[in-house]
Amino acid sequence: MNKLPTNVAYLDGPSRQVPGFQSLHRMMAMLIGERTPPNGRVLVVGAGGGLELKTLAEANPGWLFDGVDPSSDMLRLAEWAVGPLGARMLFHQGYIDSAPSGPFDAATCLLTFHFIERDQRLETLRQIRKRLKPGAPFVVAHISFSQTEPERSLWIARHAAWGMPDGTDPALLDSARHAIGSRLTILEPGEEEAMLRQAGFKDVSLFYAAFSFKGWVAYAE
Repeated sequence: MNKLPTNVAYLDGPSRQVPGFQSLHRMMAMLIGERTPPNGRVLVVGAGGGLELKTLAEANPGWLFDGVDPSSDMLRLAEWAVGPLGARMLFHQGYIDSAPSGPFDAATCLLTFHFIERDQRLETLRQIRKRLKPGAPFVVAHISFSQTEPERSLWIARHAAWGMPDGTDPALLDSARHAIGSRLTILEPGEEEAMLRQAGFKDVSLFYAAFSFKGWVAYAE
């Protein structure tokens, strides 16, 4: 995995597009570390790119990881990005049903759920819960804001503008707003929390709120 992947530019994207991206990763590692033993096994859903895996592997040298992602190209990028840390990782191409049954000591899913269709969200959460030990922490963060107009359109515009450099062509911004509104599945924060509870998680707490992104920690019942 020494050859530079063709999609390596992806690794620079999240820090530009997600406010407080490095802090989000640090908080994720801290919250996972509160209940995960030194030899714990962690499930990372949406592991493509490897940034999440790298942060967690550096946080605790005894943790083992299973990363699942539907994109083979993104998994190859993850293997390249984590470098020697990959000795503690197994990669699985596919969706949550491709992940091992566990049981895992913790799970994370960052910047992924807004790509999952509404009718698949609850079942995906249930499948993650099914693979966790009772009491295991789950950290999840993605785009979430009001879906009532005019707030929805305003937040879509803000999200698009944040990810673009100053002075971007208005036509490009308009195209980005349309893509966000039509291609992503964005739920209100209250619905996100209700769905976590319905899937079998308890003690759901908001720990991260940065512009259009929200993050929660919850624990498997």
